[in-house]
Amino acid sequence: MLFLLFTTTLFAQNRVETSIDTTKNKIGAQFNLTLRTVVDTAETVTFPSGNNFGRMEVIRNYVVDTVKKDNRYELIKKYGLAQFDSGKYTVPSLKVFINQKPYFTDSLSVEVANVQVDTLQQKMYEIKPILGAPSASSGIWKWLLIVALLVGVGFLVYYLIKKYQKKKIDKETFKTPIEKATSLLNTLEKKELWQKGEVKAYYSELTDIARNYIEEAIEIPAMESTTSELIVGLRNASQKKKMAVSQETLENLERVLKQADLVKFAKSKPLDFEIAEDKKKIEKAILTLDNAIPVEVEEEDDILNEAQRQKLIKEKLRKKRNARIGIAIASVVGLIVGVFTFFVLTKGFDFVKDNLIGHPTKDLMEGEWVLSEYGNPSVKIETPKVLKRMDAEKAVPKEAMALIKEMQMFAYGSFIDNFYIAVSTNKFAQPVEMDLSKALEGALKMMELQGAQNIVVKQEDFATKEGITGIKGYGTMTILDPVNKKSTKAYYEILYFGQEGGLQQIIILHQEGDEYAKQISERVLNSVELKKVTQ
Repeated sequence: MLFLLFTTTLFAQNRVETSIDTTKNKIGAQFNLTLRTVVDTAETVTFPSGNNFGRMEVIRNYVVDTVKKDNRYELIKKYGLAQFDSGKYTVPSLKVFINQKPYFTDSLSVEVANVQVDTLQQKMYEIKPILGAPSASSGIWKWLLIVALLVGVGFLVYYLIKKYQKKKIDKETFKTPIEKATSLLNTLEKKELWQKGEVKAYYSELTDIARNYIEEAIEIPAMESTTSELIVGLRNASQKKKMAVSQETLENLERVLKQADLVKFAKSKPLDFEIAEDKKKIEKAILTLDNAIPVEVEEEDDILNEAQRQKLIKEKLRKKRNARIGIAIASVVGLIVGVFTFFVLTKGFDFVKDNLIGHPTKDLMEGEWVLSEYGNPSVKIETPKVLKRMDAEKAVPKEAMALIKEMQMFAYGSFIDNFYIAVSTNKFAQPVEMDLSKALEGALKMMELQGAQNIVVKQEDFATKEGITGIKGYGTMTILDPVNKKSTKAYYEILYFGQEGGLQQIIILHQEGDEYAKQISERVLNSVELKKVTQ
């Protein structure tokens, strides 16, 4: 896209006096630039503004002094300039508007000298190591780490719940007390507690298995009874239920239970072979007691009840598995919501949205930038993406093309995208004097034809690092999307540079209030370098 309008620039006699306090100074020292003009009392004067005059940085911008001389005013405008690199520089010709009519100051040459360092008096320091720039892929690893952490939390919750439920399931899935006791004895053996020196814990579990079996199978309060009470209860139950239990079985069981009491309360330490023998005695006692219990004939109703019980057990297992999965998912979701809420409260919603969901101009800003030259006379510029060549004849009126010898256009994005940038250059067929302000007005009128409305215009001078001056138009506008008919508030910046036989233009357009786009624009404009046209 390119918007050009050519007019003749009016020149007049130089009414502005230019002076500087010194032409040579040290790095960082201030040069005092003074502009003077004498005008009638009714005339209006606009002095140049900006952060840079050529490659000289404006570090102070003084208020205009007014001195009355008869029926006229002498206006004195002072600037403080500095440069922080040694070398020879030019303060470019500046434009002063008197009654909207441009008058140009004289350009001045200055020299910035190095500050000599006394290496004998000043302490020298080691060279600092190079710091690596953050990689664009570092953000990807950050999010992968977060995802891995969340998955890990989910698995941990699932594992802990499964482990807890397994203890409850084990209690429910044993068909008979003897199955439970046998399984627990095998599990105890695999733990190898007494081999690791945990004899007290071993005897405690061993006797608990025996007591628990007796309580469930023979139905006496074995877990709450002392050793003596337990043996008496077993004798009574054997007589009542007509169990054929030998005196030897009861004595062996009593001996192991008393040994366990000594280990737990008197800190007794039996030998390894004694521990192994005690385990065998418990196993034999449990099997003997189980065989002594009278066998009841299983009726058909009992078989049906057992099948129903197994079905209920499977259903419970399925529900508990689903519950584990549900709790694990809920924990991960809760953690995500908690982290999301924390960052929203501390960093703001926009920060979370831009870093989690993504932002188109943020991705542009953090991507790989390209420094390249476009057109003739060339414009050297750094952009987040390579600008593509466009067909100039489709964007410029035929009457304008008749004046142009050579024209090239390059662009990224479109008029209604999140970010749009265009660079165009041309050389005229015949020498043409240009009014850049009129060219800017023409560009804005062409924007109106493209759907721009409510255009607010501001204008100021602009100078590149090489001292080539032009104008900068900037402001806001409302853009209507021709597809969805929605309007968007946009911010634009347009640069025009007119050199002998050539014109260079840069357009930047993005949504108003987009901080990432604003940073992109600043970086792009700070990188602009122009090739001077030679005839």
